[in-house]
Amino acid sequence: MENQNNVTEFVFMGLWGNKKIELLFFFLFLLCYLAVLMGNIIILLTITCSHLIQQPMYYFLCHLSLMDLCYTSTVVPRLVRDLAAARKNISYNNCMTQLFTAHLLAGVEIFILVSMAFDRYVAIVKPLHYMVIMNRQRCNMLIIMAWVVGFWHSIALLLMVLNLPFCGPNKLDHYICDVKPLLKLVCKDIHVVSILVIANSGMVVLAIFLALVASYIVILYNLRVRSSIGRQKALSTCSSHIMVVVLFFVPCIYTYALPAGTENKDKEISLFYTVIAPMLNPLIYTLRNMEMKIAMRKVWSKAVHSDLK
Repeated sequence: MENQNNVTEFVFMGLWGNKKIELLFFFLFLLCYLAVLMGNIIILLTITCSHLIQQPMYYFLCHLSLMDLCYTSTVVPRLVRDLAAARKNISYNNCMTQLFTAHLLAGVEIFILVSMAFDRYVAIVKPLHYMVIMNRQRCNMLIIMAWVVGFWHSIALLLMVLNLPFCGPNKLDHYICDVKPLLKLVCKDIHVVSILVIANSGMVVLAIFLALVASYIVILYNLRVRSSIGRQKALSTCSSHIMVVVLFFVPCIYTYALPAGTENKDKEISLFYTVIAPMLNPLIYTLRNMEMKIAMRKVWSKAVHSDLK
């Protein structure tokens, strides 16, 4: 069959069909987006304007906040606009751009979370070699690797979708351009492509999640020999990481590890990693972290004093 594409735009079916509910969620998601912006900008400014930027853990946290800002900004503004719009349409080219950008930024975020787990592993399991292993050069290398891996993941997915024929219906049962709802509109057998998508996204995310769980089990096992104060501090940091990892990875596994043809709650579950996790991350990392609280007070008191002069 010759590869053809008669579709020039897609129409989002959105989250709910009820207009009153959509207007209510318009204000809710708008507030969520403002909370994401405010929370992550505060973390970025606190870390970059204080001594914390010299520490690997906060260096990675800074990059994580930047990814949360960028990733949410590729999804939520359009979602908010569409909730108030009569027609939720997106051009084919813009749809492909959103697909590539969202998967690129999500891929980078996943490998930043891996880098943060590696940092905690070295800090607790090999504390005497920590500064040698986690030097700034290696931290920069891990960030570069995150971008490279994220790029190859998203470009592979994009090229796969660009080669698929869309010749019939254009109603996308989602609020963003994502690979699984797009596969439902393809006018050819998607069995092989669906397996490739699961391998590219679902299985990779599942494997990384299991590796992270294993690393945290080793970390918790090694905490037995620490003093009660050291153990408490390490547990506080690790529990924050674990919460963020679970919030992001579990919904991703649910969304991408199942075949495209199955009927599930993909679009509702995806709200966890597109809106809820980026909104809660700043709270998780600040409320449970004394260093961040102290640095925040110093940075903002310095800013207030400089304004008063």
